[in-house]
Amino acid sequence: MRVAVISDIHDNLWNLAVALDAIKRTADILLCCGDLCSPFVIDELVKFERDVHIVFGNNDADLYRITTKASKTSNVRIHGEFFEHTFENKRFAMNHFDYLAKPIAKSGEYDVVCFGHNHELEIASHGACLLINPGPIMGAKFGKGRWEDVTPTFATYDITTHSASAFSIDVKTGGVLPIR
Repeated sequence: MRVAVISDIHDNLWNLAVALDAIKRTADILLCCGDLCSPFVIDELVKFERDVHIVFGNNDADLYRITTKASKTSNVRIHGEFFEHTFENKRFAMNHFDYLAKPIAKSGEYDVVCFGHNHELEIASHGACLLINPGPIMGAKFGKGRWEDVTPTFATYDITTHSASAFSIDVKTGGVLPIR
């Protein structure tokens, strides 16, 4: 089983479409670590056609409409601010914030912890736990008092090998390239 992990969409439907096109060919489940921002992002996520699990981020302001829109789909599920589930004997946890995810990973309770928020791609091990920040779909991050362009990224996790891979989106060509 392969799990795709995305975060920090911030309404960038163009990068999201590229990521979903690549993800839907290989992933069985999609985890979204928050910051969709607007309810219309659900219209794109539903196109994955398999289970999509979402936690809210700090920029998901219209929670009512996001939740209402998701409830009308057969495959998109909203889990509030924290998600935990076991897929094929691997214990997953997901939230939006890096400062919460890292202690959760160090707790030893989970095999995989996914998060977003800081717009920085990170795949790291904390003991037996794999910590995955897929980076931002939106392709920007706040730093030095202003927004900076960064490469849009996402990640996948292979349950069989307990390994993660990262991918970048080439915004000029609309292609996807493996990072590692």
